[in-house]
Amino acid sequence: MNTRHVIVLAAGKGTRMRARRPKVLHRLAGRTLIEHVLRSADALSPATTTLVVGHESDLIRAALAHHPHLRFVEQEPQLGTAHALLQGRPVLDGAKGNLVVLSGDVPRLRAATLTALLDTHERGGNVATVLTTTLKRPYGYGRVLRSEGEIVGIVEETDATAEQRKIGEVNGGIYVFAIEPLFDALTQIPEAGPKRERYLPAIVPIYRRQGLQVWTFTATDPDEIRGINSQTELAEMSTIVRQSKNEELMAAGVSIEDPATTYIDDDVSVGADTVIHPGVTLEGHTTVGERCEVHSGVRVVNSSLGDDVTVRNHCVIADSHLASGAQVGPFAHLRPGSVLESRARVGNFVELKKTTLGSGSKANHLSYIGDSTVGKDVNIGAGTITCNYDGTHKHQTTLGDGVFVGSGTQLVAPITVAKDAYVAAGSCITEDVPSGAMAVARGRQVNKPGWVEKRRRSE
Repeated sequence: MNTRHVIVLAAGKGTRMRARRPKVLHRLAGRTLIEHVLRSADALSPATTTLVVGHESDLIRAALAHHPHLRFVEQEPQLGTAHALLQGRPVLDGAKGNLVVLSGDVPRLRAATLTALLDTHERGGNVATVLTTTLKRPYGYGRVLRSEGEIVGIVEETDATAEQRKIGEVNGGIYVFAIEPLFDALTQIPEAGPKRERYLPAIVPIYRRQGLQVWTFTATDPDEIRGINSQTELAEMSTIVRQSKNEELMAAGVSIEDPATTYIDDDVSVGADTVIHPGVTLEGHTTVGERCEVHSGVRVVNSSLGDDVTVRNHCVIADSHLASGAQVGPFAHLRPGSVLESRARVGNFVELKKTTLGSGSKANHLSYIGDSTVGKDVNIGAGTITCNYDGTHKHQTTLGDGVFVGSGTQLVAPITVAKDAYVAAGSCITEDVPSGAMAVARGRQVNKPGWVEKRRRSE
């Protein structure tokens, strides 16, 4: 029987963020802060996971609706961390085993550290285990007080003496508790301050007085326990995360020319021998294959790039797939639902939307291709537009294999240009074109000799 449970404290307003949305819904490396915390918690395979919410709780519930097994409890009003934990009593009533307490604004706690913390707690038979770390500049953190090597208390910065402020070991705000004695102990924590709040670190001396074993586990990387309390701290953490991701990729054989200007989200994967130029952003669940080259100013979101793909400067690619050998840009826009098959090419100022461009096909200049299926080895001339919207509905354009579309053409959907057909430059095509036919849809040219001289005389 699984006796591990998780509760995440996520009720605070985050007033120092100076933002309307809850602090835990701010994003870091492609995920919200709370999503980072939940991902670490999942590594424990807990029997239950509960969030304590308060400020803008409806927004948090909606953002996490894709986690159907999460349980929520409300903390209203917010009267400290111990008070927040007490709100979990009804949902954990009768539960056995151990409870891991996490903070919704501490996003970089590694699953390995969390697992080691829990293992230390379980092997030691502790009633409580506190995650600590050592900081060179511990300002603002609660200091860990020890006697003969054992933790006896935690003193907050504002209450610490000058001597206690010199202590480098700090409370990480992450705990494991034996569930059975926990909630009775929480009610014994005294109220403090003008708001009469109850703070969780005060449980340590209560347990010590009862002769119960309290222990600590030390995180070797101080960044793991860093909380996010302001936009500045969020930006600082973003820099740390980005540097870590870039180092991970470079160690695996990816060439990143300027890591300082390269933004790659946590869930992005990049193959070996790929070259990433300065100013590139790879977001979400993007995958990039081997031997690709992504030039400066490119943004790729939730897309997959096969091997040997080239993306030239200043392209935007979202929710699309580029097969091996495809080429894009510069200054191209691939909107959601776009697919470039092998060796397909999209060039300068071309926009695709819900379009498949077949193997070896190309649209190299100044075109909009939307809601279209384009076969193999098709040439789409400069300035071609698929007129896919009639003001009410979107319609499909189909170009068969080997089609040649001349420059300056409008294809008024729904329409099919069959295999090996040609469309003359400057045409406005409103009817299907049979296989092997040549479609011309433009007014006949008329030259009027002497017209310019006549005009000048009349002025």
